[in-house]
Amino acid sequence: MSAVRAGERAAVLVEALPYIQRFAGQVVVVKYGGNALAGASDDDALALFAEDLVLMRAVGMRPVVVHGGGPQISDLMQRLGKVTEFRNGLRVTDAETVDIARMVLIGQVNPQLVAAVNVHGPIAVGVSGEDAGLIKAVARDPELGFVGDVTAVNPTILEGLLANGFVPVVATIGTDDRGQAYNINADTVAGAIAEALHAEKLVYLTDIEGLRRVVDDPASLIRQTTPDELDELVAEGIIAGGMIPKVASCVQAVRHGVRRAHILDGRIPHVLLLEIFTDEGIGTMVRSTDTDHTISPLEGP
Repeated sequence: MSAVRAGERAAVLVEALPYIQRFAGQVVVVKYGGNALAGASDDDALALFAEDLVLMRAVGMRPVVVHGGGPQISDLMQRLGKVTEFRNGLRVTDAETVDIARMVLIGQVNPQLVAAVNVHGPIAVGVSGEDAGLIKAVARDPELGFVGDVTAVNPTILEGLLANGFVPVVATIGTDDRGQAYNINADTVAGAIAEALHAEKLVYLTDIEGLRRVVDDPASLIRQTTPDELDELVAEGIIAGGMIPKVASCVQAVRHGVRRAHILDGRIPHVLLLEIFTDEGIGTMVRSTDTDHTISPLEGP
């Protein structure tokens, strides 16, 4: 290794040091969706994501993963000859479809994520919102079937896993008081869990670089914003479609104690590390309206 290259690596470590100190012991909830894999092979993207989580945990952070699986659910439904119907961005979920969602989320996607992390050591544990009453839900709309809204989060099982050094990986199936299962939007669940755990950060990994004021103009990327500003962008129709649940969850979480929320491009290698441990950061950050616009490096991105 040349002296110049060694010096560059040392500079990176020095730049990361204040962030490592700042975030030691803090909970970071990361929502990992199927769309984050777009543009990269599943194996490569998943392996890089797992490395980020392991490094975060190794330097004292306490990551929690909340995952979706929309593309995988649609794929299995197609192979089973079942037509997928969406209304306002939500999948109409009859009894058969909720069983398919459970099979995919709990039986396929969750174990894949857990296995990818555990290549580096036995630290990831898969859980479902059904486990230990983690996610309580009610039906959102009778016309949507078994699509749920979160009514309560009981973080006891997650707190226990975090206290023992594990990385919880959460599948977003919730239940009502009768034990009926509901498929719940993973963006919404991630925000609710971040709020319940008093997380330092809530991070959404998706297939775009962040929020833009003009959809087709990369130069209009919004680097920093507040819940009030996001409310205005939604009202004006600038933020629409599938981004609305993410933005709504960011707004809710930040207004209820989560210090920062981020929307990042999950296709970028090691995007979590770039956001958390570098001065410039990446993507869109949502901060409290009461927070000073000037953020010092020691505060963290």
